[in-house]
Amino acid sequence: MVLFLSAAYLGSLGLIMLARPGLVSMTAGAPLLHGLELAGPYMFLLVAAAGALVGFNLWRMHNWARRVSIILGFVGIVMLIPSVSGSVLTMHVSSLVWGGLGIILRVVIVWYLYQAPVAEQFSKNARSA
Repeated sequence: MVLFLSAAYLGSLGLIMLARPGLVSMTAGAPLLHGLELAGPYMFLLVAAAGALVGFNLWRMHNWARRVSIILGFVGIVMLIPSVSGSVLTMHVSSLVWGGLGIILRVVIVWYLYQAPVAEQFSKNARSA
């Protein structure tokens, strides 16, 4: 669900940027793109398509999508650490809270996908397909 929401958000931002340049700032995608937003609206659309693809295949219980989601979760955690540590140094509370919540959400998702019953469900689906 998180991947679908992120893909919808990035996709709509990318389409708005293409249709009406300058209407939306590229920094609107910074929390999800971690610097890739500088590549322009096509990067928004590319990441949205990749997120939708992984989310759809996760929904269909493909084991490779579970593994990719775990990797994306770890990458997201690593990418948020500098933001959180910088917020601590500058005492910027809202950045600290949002960065901390982002890390917590990613940890919960990775933890859930690593659970033995969840991995077993994905494995069962791979064997039956």
